[in-house]
Amino acid sequence: MEQHDDIGSVKDLVLYRIESAKEDLASANILFEANAYKAANNRAYYSIFHAINAVHAANRKSYKRHKDAIANFNKDYVRTEIFPRKIGHQIAEAEEIRHASDYDDFYIASKEEAEEQIQVAKSFLVLVQNYCNEILDKI
Repeated sequence: MEQHDDIGSVKDLVLYRIESAKEDLASANILFEANAYKAANNRAYYSIFHAINAVHAANRKSYKRHKDAIANFNKDYVRTEIFPRKIGHQIAEAEEIRHASDYDDFYIASKEEAEEQIQVAKSFLVLVQNYCNEILDKI
């Protein structure tokens, strides 16, 4: 874990990661409309992942591995109910679906599944933006 000390860079990093999450979500929507459901699942997951990293950055934390970022998000924010417990399950499912979409040769991603992953990412991003805005307003 790395610590961030420069307030300006903390805000910049949080905003950059939120912007990355928004771009990934936009890409997921484009891919969904093109019936590229596995690729849409991938981008929806990365939207969630970048949003998680925005939360970590807001609190001056950083993790190099996906596994660590997600585990610490669940420990620090889901178990403490800063974010709803349901989101922890949705993140785990998004990670599993992304992995299957990317690496399982015969995985068939459905339209409904991709649509749900995009909705989870969209809802999560709203929660993250609200949370990060509250944190950034205090620093």
